[in-house]
Amino acid sequence: MPATAKPKHPKYSVHPGVLMVETWITTLKPKTGKSLPEWITLGTKQGPKHAKALREWFKTEHGLGTNSAWWIADRVLGLDQGEEDTGSGYLTKAVQYVDQMYTGDKAGLRPLHDALIELALSVGKDVRICPGATIVPLYRNHVFAQIKPSTRTRIDFGFALGSQKPTGRLIDTGGFAKKDRITHRMEITSLGEIDAEVRKWLRTAYDRDAK
Repeated sequence: MPATAKPKHPKYSVHPGVLMVETWITTLKPKTGKSLPEWITLGTKQGPKHAKALREWFKTEHGLGTNSAWWIADRVLGLDQGEEDTGSGYLTKAVQYVDQMYTGDKAGLRPLHDALIELALSVGKDVRICPGATIVPLYRNHVFAQIKPSTRTRIDFGFALGSQKPTGRLIDTGGFAKKDRITHRMEITSLGEIDAEVRKWLRTAYDRDAK
């Protein structure tokens, strides 16, 4: 892809965590007196060289909050390259995340993934697809479902269904007892399994996440 070309990601939305980081970067100087590059320069020149000590240094010597201290320290030490500090940066990575999920033995699952994405987007105009490195969460107000290529032959389609008792192909993950967001899943191994039952539970999870 030419350096000036932009990746295509019409079906993906910026992850809420990235939006939070964008806001943090924008407000960092007004709140602390230094911009992110200025804090990185200070930490590089004067701070300890180990992560734990550097985070504590930012907190005790400079009065930064825990999140700010961690995020800046990670950038100083190269643990976070800042590739997802902006929405456009995240969306570029999102395309890569999904492509990487379906390489090698899991390449055959890509048609199932794509069909689930289309199904999710058909549920409502406010559905947001926000890929991560190993899973693809589906958001409305919160995560209401997720796509996870679990084996070379199976995608686990997860749902946030609370204390719903499993019926049919619906599997209880134990997530409700553990206070996890995703509480149930369905195993998808073929396009034919993306059927009315899958659509029913996806719609149920989506409706549960209404304001």
